[in-house]
Amino acid sequence: MAKKIFIAATGQNCGKTTMSISLMHLARKKYERVAFIKPIGPKIERYGDMKLDMDAILMARTYGLEQDLEFMNPVPLNRGFTREFLDGRIDGRALADSIVNAVAKLERENDLLIIEGAGHGGVGAVIGLSNAHVARLVNAPVMIVTGSGIGNVIDAVQLNLALYEREQADVRLIMTNKLISEKRDTTLKYLKRAFDYSLELSGGFNYSPILANPTLAHISKLLDLPLQGDHNVRNRIIHHIQLGAASSQKVVDGLLESTLLIVTSSRDELIVTLSSLYNIPAWREKIAGIVIAGHAPVSMISQQILDRSDIPYIRIHETTADTFTALTEDVSKITAEDHEKLAWIQANAEHDIDFEMIDRIF
Repeated sequence: MAKKIFIAATGQNCGKTTMSISLMHLARKKYERVAFIKPIGPKIERYGDMKLDMDAILMARTYGLEQDLEFMNPVPLNRGFTREFLDGRIDGRALADSIVNAVAKLERENDLLIIEGAGHGGVGAVIGLSNAHVARLVNAPVMIVTGSGIGNVIDAVQLNLALYEREQADVRLIMTNKLISEKRDTTLKYLKRAFDYSLELSGGFNYSPILANPTLAHISKLLDLPLQGDHNVRNRIIHHIQLGAASSQKVVDGLLESTLLIVTSSRDELIVTLSSLYNIPAWREKIAGIVIAGHAPVSMISQQILDRSDIPYIRIHETTADTFTALTEDVSKITAEDHEKLAWIQANAEHDIDFEMIDRIF
């Protein structure tokens, strides 16, 4: 039977999936057969003829686990699922059985099983399957991943621990992630003091813009609009998003590394300037692409220059303000196409994640 690790979190965007990728990478160096499952899947995508959670698809594609995909997300939360459950059209016991059976199948055939939760400890409670309940249901010891900080981490962990303790789930490790590099040692010192060594506590990754920032492909998917221009750079990471509201000269002077510019469609001179600069190597490092917003059409000559330059761009009819808000409030999630991010995680896991300690306590 496989050793199991349930990766929980104090909330969204703490780094559960990053930790799953890291553990899978490190565990495969020690164990011959390592599997992954996401029992409750709230973010559904189509993969072939299946609809599954995006993290299950990510892990299957990244680590060649496609043969197990039908078991890797036993409860995908499709649109309307919650209402159907509350209306009594979905059997809660059948959902629990599907999770238990999928875990048992993967457990029999592997040496280590990584089980990833969804959000904080209470997510899934609406269908009777909170993360805390699922961890106990499948008898898997728990690692809780948190964000950085001291006070907010302690508060969030204690809030979640109450539910895990009520469910009699076995929490063994707190993994503090997205640490500020210069505060890492101090943060870990005080967190260990706060928990009085009653729980194991370890540091994960330092905060990295490489992981936090979106790619051009992600922006295209978020806006549900095609990326025009050079598709070879669709996985380029965007480090800055700026509004092209000032004069063309000021916009150009203010460009930072790998910037995505949001430009009003009537700004012909700025569209032409950016298109021309894109083919100069020194400027291409700064210009990741353009989002052209607004209802006014781009002039014919500007459109020709734009297309000939091959600069990546997305055309959207929303206002620049609404577009800027949508892009800056979004949180980028890792996909199998994000090769630079995946390589960064795997390389840094080698020295940032203490797998031997994790393997020992689980």
